[in-house]
Amino acid sequence: MSGLRLNRVAKTFPGGQVAVAGVDLEVAPRELVVLLGPSGCGKSTLLRMIAGIETPTSGSIWIGDQDVTAEPPQRRDVAMVFQNYALYPHMTVAENIAFGLRMRGQSGETVAARVREVAASLDLQALLERRPGQLSGGQRQRVALGRAIARKAKVFLLDEPLSNLDVQLRVTTRMELARLHRKVEAPMVYVTHDQEEAMTLGTRVVVMRAGHVLQVGTPMEIYTRPATAFVGGFVGSPRMNLLPARAEGKSLAFERTQVILASGVSIPARDVTLGVRPEDITLVAPEESELRAQIDLVEPLGREQLVHVLLSETRTALRVLAPGTASIAVGSERGLRLRPEALHLFDPTTEIRLN
Repeated sequence: MSGLRLNRVAKTFPGGQVAVAGVDLEVAPRELVVLLGPSGCGKSTLLRMIAGIETPTSGSIWIGDQDVTAEPPQRRDVAMVFQNYALYPHMTVAENIAFGLRMRGQSGETVAARVREVAASLDLQALLERRPGQLSGGQRQRVALGRAIARKAKVFLLDEPLSNLDVQLRVTTRMELARLHRKVEAPMVYVTHDQEEAMTLGTRVVVMRAGHVLQVGTPMEIYTRPATAFVGGFVGSPRMNLLPARAEGKSLAFERTQVILASGVSIPARDVTLGVRPEDITLVAPEESELRAQIDLVEPLGREQLVHVLLSETRTALRVLAPGTASIAVGSERGLRLRPEALHLFDPTTEIRLN
């Protein structure tokens, strides 16, 4: 199967608005790459350029060994799944799945066999004679996925395909997508602003902001070693705590306390932004730590509790994950213990990682 390659692909709209700023990316066959970022970061524009719906201002797009930058969408052999399903309301499920195959002149027998195969993979066999208006949102999205994968395209593009579904349907459809990915040999590019979708689906994740790619890596690489403070704060739920501190060689000073950095880490004296995830902070008795905080709010989450605390010196708010069985009284004082090996240090100006 063919791969996908982007060489310095950029898009500037009239008036000088830079939507995408020189993106380099390779997506291998059988790889699912997620474009992740907030609304307006350029991820959907980049997807539309791959599809041929938008024309790059500069750069080139390759599918396999073919430069398709100037090719119209119908000559790129890409399949796209949209946020709003884009099904034909007057056609049955079977006809919707078969549409792309019939447009390419495939025989009736071949089309029928492929429709049966796709319907079985998505558990749509009982729905083949229904029309989209008779389906739930989750069923319609599965039909849209089926229509895309039926074609055996060279590249699959998915533009926030789960955003119109309720929470439970998103989880189940996401599982179906993950299973489908294992069967599809072509590269897949998936756009979302939901970091949970990115972490669970992506072979690799591309984090974007204001048209720029900030980091490309596996979900765990993105999570455990964010390249910038923005990536650290955007990826992860609950969000990473970010607060000002002062590096002093092998230790870190904030809230009038010293925290020893992990073994082998030494940062010359300078101001930094400290990033620490809620699960890397432990609540202890006040006398067990010089770093003190007052419990401000407790949110029970079942197995865990999200505890909001205010640091005693500056009243800075932090989020802490604690066991669900722990007894934590609002208004009480606790000590905080930070895991040295889990501290992330960033430049306050450039936001780039320092350790």
